[in-house]
Amino acid sequence: MRIIKKREIEPMETTITISYNEWDEELEDLQSYIEGNYQTISGYNQRKSLCVIPLKDILYFEAVGELVFAYTKNNVYEIKMRLYKIEEKVNKYKIIRASKSILINIPKIEQLKSALNGRMLATMVNGEQIMISRAYARELVARIKMV
Repeated sequence: MRIIKKREIEPMETTITISYNEWDEELEDLQSYIEGNYQTISGYNQRKSLCVIPLKDILYFEAVGELVFAYTKNNVYEIKMRLYKIEEKVNKYKIIRASKSILINIPKIEQLKSALNGRMLATMVNGEQIMISRAYARELVARIKMV
């Protein structure tokens, strides 16, 4: 594989071209990774205003009863979508399930420590700590090695 960079003097928007002989899983992964950097989700801030939130700014999603919230470094947004629907929509290489009620953004993890009973404790970039359940801990470690 080789990478060719070409600067456009007046581009309309950034464009990435992938030349290939056969589309394979590696290229599919690359496409998902690139597209994931530009994904957004809609949510309501505390004043009930609709906002477009870049996924790269979200630390984690949490389901509390029937409500789902997205937490960024400075704000909390209510998301009008079920957690499993968010999981289907987002970039699978960056956002992963941490427990039954939490999806976590892997690049926003500052530190990961083992906890009791096979669980893990993730410290996010804002200092907040999130418990990773035993059922999802192994997958999270594997994904961290990929990111």
